[in-house]
Amino acid sequence: MTIYGKAFSDKSFNDIPPMTTITLNFEFPGYLTANKFLSQLADKANFKPVSEHYTLISYYDSFDWRLYRDGIICEFNRSQTASILTLKNLHTGQLIASADLDSVPKFAKEFQPKNIRNVLAPLLEMRALLPLTTLEGTRKFVNVLNKDEKTVLKLMIDTFEYIPCRLQLTPIKGYDKAALKFIEDLIRIGLVESNLPPLIDALKTQGRKPKDYTSKLNIKLDPNMRSDLAVKYIFNDLLKAIKVNEQDTIAATDSEFLHDFRVAVRRTRAGLNQLKNVLPEAETARFSHFFAWLGQITTPTRDLDVYLLDFDHYKKSVPPALRENLNPLYDFIEHKQKQAQKNLASKLKSPDYIAPLIEWEEFLRSPTIKKPTQANALLPIKTLADNRILKVFRRIIKDGQRITDQSPPGELHDLRKTCKKLRYLMEFFQNLYPKSEIKSLIKSLKHFQDILGEFQDLEVQEITLKKFSEEMMNEGVPADTFLAMGVLIQTIDKRRQQAREAFQEKFDAFDQPDIQDAFHSLFGC
Repeated sequence: MTIYGKAFSDKSFNDIPPMTTITLNFEFPGYLTANKFLSQLADKANFKPVSEHYTLISYYDSFDWRLYRDGIICEFNRSQTASILTLKNLHTGQLIASADLDSVPKFAKEFQPKNIRNVLAPLLEMRALLPLTTLEGTRKFVNVLNKDEKTVLKLMIDTFEYIPCRLQLTPIKGYDKAALKFIEDLIRIGLVESNLPPLIDALKTQGRKPKDYTSKLNIKLDPNMRSDLAVKYIFNDLLKAIKVNEQDTIAATDSEFLHDFRVAVRRTRAGLNQLKNVLPEAETARFSHFFAWLGQITTPTRDLDVYLLDFDHYKKSVPPALRENLNPLYDFIEHKQKQAQKNLASKLKSPDYIAPLIEWEEFLRSPTIKKPTQANALLPIKTLADNRILKVFRRIIKDGQRITDQSPPGELHDLRKTCKKLRYLMEFFQNLYPKSEIKSLIKSLKHFQDILGEFQDLEVQEITLKKFSEEMMNEGVPADTFLAMGVLIQTIDKRRQQAREAFQEKFDAFDQPDIQDAFHSLFGC
């Protein structure tokens, strides 16, 4: 017999080490109710009912499952007498932290109990804590007594309408034999040890499963698939990402919905521009224009989101005496962000957005032409991927080698955009290549791309903060705020110069014979 991961024989219980004060979790077979369970064991154990009450159990996580991915279950349990939020280990069911709460805050920083906040904040970051599902049930507490009427076990039985009951068993120290004998009886009538939370079964009833959303691409293509079919398949996957993030982008649930929305838009636009002569030219041009517009209207809100998300870092980058003087800048940015968000929401609810997106979806669902006129339409997708990836890689090397210390910032910005195109292409087609090899090259590209992104972002931030300073002049902002902003701008300018100076070293690390050989070996026709 195996109990809680340990094998036991019928030898004397004296040979078994004492049980610790952990809880053991079991799942009932589907046919067994709590009352039937107690009835079946009535001749084996002396049960003493303690209490029974109606309960609501709600499960929470971020939209992209950050807690679950880190092995944490967030459960909010409400009854007539109490409401408590608990964080449990997904794999063992053991308690990590708990707190009495009347309601669940939206963001980790809003939690007053420090033990909860300290666990959630590093994982959730800027993401909202959202309800996944709620279970209605009955929670019954029962003690198991021995012949001396002393409690040897404590049972908590959760009964739900559509999913199997759960049992939590807590042994009492000093009564190990009684506990092990009772566990034998549990297993005999069909209970199975399980630490999986009811959340898993509850999601199944909704046709869902954990981790059913990720912003990462995982597109499965056949290398011999004709290119026009494969490209539509890629765009369909990106359209799903746009649509699934659309309503929460409008509602501004959290800043990452807009971020993921924009990434899917940028990937779509890059695909239309890079995978040429595959889809009909008229549709490619029309929808390229639409997605370019979509990128433009979402940029102001996203830029302001980033400033707000980075604001703590801004404050830490200036001397302590100046930090509180930056607070009016935060208020100014927040006001602009709300205006930009309102404007964006209006545009995403307008026919200018809705009609072209419907047309795009209809186009992607339309059957492909048997004999297309586009030169690359019938090309095997692996061949097209090889050609495009290698061509863009060569362009990066060529453009990067031309950049000197005297090159204008615009050349680094153009190179960054080309790097983004290459990365999107490699992500589109990564399943066509050996996993370790393609991931290694994407990682090398990302290391180089990061310095270009840092340089560009810092340059834009410096220009924008100067513009904000001019706009704030007429709003009666204290002079100390402008002093603090001046120091902040100087700090950003210094970091921008450092990023510019680091470019050559990062590019040289990317422009290595082994990396060039790896690209030509993997993507060379």
